[in-house]
Amino acid sequence: MNRRSLTAVSLAVAAVLSLSACGGGGGKSGEGDEIAGADGGGSTSAAPEPSASPEVERPVIKLPKDMENVFEGGATGDPVVEAVLRDNEGRITSLDEAIHTRSLERPAFGFYNTGQAARGAAVWVQGFYDDGITWTGTVRYYDRKVTVEGKEKDKALLSYCSDETKAYNKDIKTGKTSGEVDDSADSRVFYITRLVKNDKGVWQTTEVNSKRGASQCR
Repeated sequence: MNRRSLTAVSLAVAAVLSLSACGGGGGKSGEGDEIAGADGGGSTSAAPEPSASPEVERPVIKLPKDMENVFEGGATGDPVVEAVLRDNEGRITSLDEAIHTRSLERPAFGFYNTGQAARGAAVWVQGFYDDGITWTGTVRYYDRKVTVEGKEKDKALLSYCSDETKAYNKDIKTGKTSGEVDDSADSRVFYITRLVKNDKGVWQTTEVNSKRGASQCR
């Protein structure tokens, strides 16, 4: 299976797959786990968020050249929706940075992830460490849909699909890749994610659900 499956540590999504606007990604582990920087702090630097004032700087995230994420549909004309999408992109990339650097202590991880999402993501990333692998190639994120919730417009539900057809596990010691699949549907994952805008104006992911091979992404 392309990359290491996130589904094994994700929440069940059967009850929410029928929602018209969805979102998603991780899993959960022990309730007492703490993730460094999960209060949304950390060293920073990056592009401005249209909906936050004053603007908080985002952590710089650096990935190797052979690890690429492609995000489709970011320009919607709605500054709140675009802010949600941008910080979700930051979250996804922060997980890949943690995989690449072999560290969950990078500033971006706790900046974009909190609560159940942070704990589940930590379990998923730790799996890469335990297996002695990273990943290489390109993952495409598409069909991204946002529903903004709450009177203060400080909550959001985000659904999207990922296509891991061109992403492969890579053994850290040997550099060899693996993960080719016969059925391309196994390389597509449907996500439903909940986000909350914190007092710094950052849309942090609080809950993630995923389903590999979901019909929504075929």
